[in-house]
Amino acid sequence: MPIYLKSIGFSVLLIGTLEGIAEATAGLSKGYFGKLSDVTGKRTPFVNIGYGLSALSKPLLALFVYPVWIFFARTVDRLGKGIRTSARDALLSSETTREHKAKVFGFHRGADTLGAAIGPFLALIYLYYYPEQYRTLFLVAFIPAIAGVVFTFLIKEKKEPAPAAGTSKYNFFAFLGYWKESPAEYKKLVTGLFAFTLLNSSDIFLLLMIKFLGYSDQKVIWIYIFYNLIYALTSFPAGILADKFGFRKNFIAGLLIFAFVYGSMASGPGPVFIYVIFAAYGLYASFTEGVSKAWITNISDKKDTATSLGFYTGLNSVFSLVSSVFAGFLWYTFNPETMFVFSCAGTLLVVLYFIFGKIQFSK
Repeated sequence: MPIYLKSIGFSVLLIGTLEGIAEATAGLSKGYFGKLSDVTGKRTPFVNIGYGLSALSKPLLALFVYPVWIFFARTVDRLGKGIRTSARDALLSSETTREHKAKVFGFHRGADTLGAAIGPFLALIYLYYYPEQYRTLFLVAFIPAIAGVVFTFLIKEKKEPAPAAGTSKYNFFAFLGYWKESPAEYKKLVTGLFAFTLLNSSDIFLLLMIKFLGYSDQKVIWIYIFYNLIYALTSFPAGILADKFGFRKNFIAGLLIFAFVYGSMASGPGPVFIYVIFAAYGLYASFTEGVSKAWITNISDKKDTATSLGFYTGLNSVFSLVSSVFAGFLWYTFNPETMFVFSCAGTLLVVLYFIFGKIQFSK
């Protein structure tokens, strides 16, 4: 995506803004549709529609290269993600126990990410024979996307008690009211998670940094595949470790790895060390992504599972918008190294919050 956007004339700042707005759209809709899922007591319709919209966005990206149209297509894709994510994660949570939450979410992240490795691998083969033919790739991607939508209709959802009459009437931002009624432990946890999000810009900047260092498009894709393979292979074991030793320890380890990655990227790594960095980045994702969702579901009331996830992911995406735009600003105004050093230093402060903040976490 970042290579394609640069090839049609997008600046780094514009790319950061695009990704931030797209993620903010997904995030706010996660909150709304998460609460709607809890209120209606249904999960699978949101999964069906969400994956359907994301599939539709693939050919849209190939039709035109105008900035406004690209913004529209990416927003459709992220809206689909927003509709499905909270309901899907609540569905995962309902299919396991507290003692195995991180394992289940880790397995999901691993399987999801394996697809994110296979796709770019096939794209790399295509680009080898047809360099820079990115628009065709988006058309081809529509095929597995539709296949994914078909599979969602095979999900058999557990029957939940019918919701009370009249509870489905609320506005788009009603999910924000969850903050007042949420447990104190939830507030403390998401405060730390939000602080980290402000320092964690879109992964696109890592890929742009590889291009900035002079590597070819094929090299960028290879490194992205490598990162996703590490992420896919370690997510399930990381979940097992989190269930056994505690979510907080796993998450802190992930933050320390993230700080190492961003600090190392600022040093202009060589061809070999850059693979070490992205292997570490895969471990960071494994130790934090699934674990944070498992952690949230374990400290939230079962009836509010999708709402608690939606509140976190909703506001988290707004913070991601701020983070990505600010990262683009630092890159554009100063240099890439400044952006990476800033995130590295800030993350170490977040680590101190989780270690010395005198916060009592359940796991």
